[in-house]
Amino acid sequence: MKAAELFIHCLENEGVEYIFGLPGEENMDLLDAMLDTEMRFITCRHEQGAAFMADVYGRLTGKAGVCLATLGPGATNLITGVADANMDHAPLVAIAGQASTSRLHKESHQVLDLEEIFRPITKYSSRLLTPNIIPEVVRKAFKLAQTEKSGASFIEFPENVAAMEVGDLPLPVRHPTLPEPPEERVNHAAELISQARYPIILAGNGVVRGGAWKQLTDFAERLNIPVANTFMAKGVIPFRHPLALGSAGLQSKDHVSCGFDQADVIICVGYDLVEYHPYLWHPTRDRTIIHIDTSPAEVDAYYTVAVGVVGDIKHSLIRIGALATPHQGHYTSGLRDALIRDMNLHCDDDSVPLKPQRVIWELRTAMALEDIVICDVGAHKMWMARMFRCELPNTCIISNGFASMGIAVPGAIAAKLAHPERKVVAVTGDGGFMMNSQELETALRLKVPIVVLIWNDNGYGLIEWKQMNRYGRSGYVHFSNPDFVAYAESFGARGYRITDADELLPTLRRALADDTVSVIDCPVDYAENLKLTAQLGEMVCPL
Repeated sequence: MKAAELFIHCLENEGVEYIFGLPGEENMDLLDAMLDTEMRFITCRHEQGAAFMADVYGRLTGKAGVCLATLGPGATNLITGVADANMDHAPLVAIAGQASTSRLHKESHQVLDLEEIFRPITKYSSRLLTPNIIPEVVRKAFKLAQTEKSGASFIEFPENVAAMEVGDLPLPVRHPTLPEPPEERVNHAAELISQARYPIILAGNGVVRGGAWKQLTDFAERLNIPVANTFMAKGVIPFRHPLALGSAGLQSKDHVSCGFDQADVIICVGYDLVEYHPYLWHPTRDRTIIHIDTSPAEVDAYYTVAVGVVGDIKHSLIRIGALATPHQGHYTSGLRDALIRDMNLHCDDDSVPLKPQRVIWELRTAMALEDIVICDVGAHKMWMARMFRCELPNTCIISNGFASMGIAVPGAIAAKLAHPERKVVAVTGDGGFMMNSQELETALRLKVPIVVLIWNDNGYGLIEWKQMNRYGRSGYVHFSNPDFVAYAESFGARGYRITDADELLPTLRRALADDTVSVIDCPVDYAENLKLTAQLGEMVCPL
């Protein structure tokens, strides 16, 4: 068989369902070989969109999402999405065609050293120079992408190698088993927790990747310890649970920050430093930190670990929870009450543009608990992270490692492909929407029904928020937009414009019920941003 056919067989062997990408001259052999398989090639409108789709697919399924591009500019267009997956620890394998090996050694049309370009933004970057190494390279790329901490791999495939004859077979797929945590570390952690007066749990995205949310909730319940989560770990403890404190990471003086200020022992479970810098929640560097994760703690001056319990997170929580002494009462109920008051604020405000709190209230009301929100990056992300209530993990997808704008629309398509039984909403600002709005055509062509909710403020709202907070004035953040309703309809989608606050909930319900792509243009009042900053800056911790 051709090397390209062997490569495709290796992808089938890894259980690949979808490949997101664009066709190109240098990957034609791969595309032709794919026609004889049950894998679906999702033809995208931009390589960045393809990479974001693979990114979100990997995050939701735990299986590496796969994206494909041609050489040169096609490959470099993948970079943002690949970097996002790597820093957000979503398993992804990126593949790019390349020119013939006979011209890689010299200046040549569209030739870049892709292996080196992708090396800093992946766990593994390799080039196929001979067909007989294909089974090893593909197996290693998937193994490293899917092994904790998961991330991205990259394979460069020269076109002349793809056309060569080869007689090898894919390697058997073996998934590594996480080790048991060492007994002495478990005992030490249990002892520190038993001695603590004011313990708190910081749960990170590793809890989701490890499938340990039930064990986390059981651990917190048994020991009566409150839980704060990072943006990417929303839902690891149901928000309705009385020990849930919501998301940490919006501002240094948010309600949940008071819990960290008061705590003497901070139990970090599946916490990735890339999400929320330790100096923001541990500026004094004097608290006892317990690290429970699948890998050793990152070195950071503000993250000095008293004991690291490394191994299967589920088993670590079960074993520590069985040994530690439960706490009587907890000190953070006032923090939870204050956050709930904030969430309920303006839930029935009729003003237009709409308050962020009203938009989130209506969105949560319209969606079932198992439905999925893909949140873009911008001011709306901060509001969603803080105020959108989640009862289940992976129901509000937020990029907060690399935190790239433009992820929501392509991410929503991938989410619907991964979970066709659920409703999916892309929550995006007008800036982020226009970065990958071309993928509306992809969704319509595939008949993938999604809802796109645009928070429209005619500007880069998050940057203006920061500028006003720091300098008292803003600059270079305003722009104009197309008519989003006409724009949606030009693709064949349905478009809606919100002109009255009471229109939003019925519009969301109608769009979610429709079996097509819908775009909702919702004006938003970001004056609330500075009010929130003032409130949190002046707040006295309600302990």
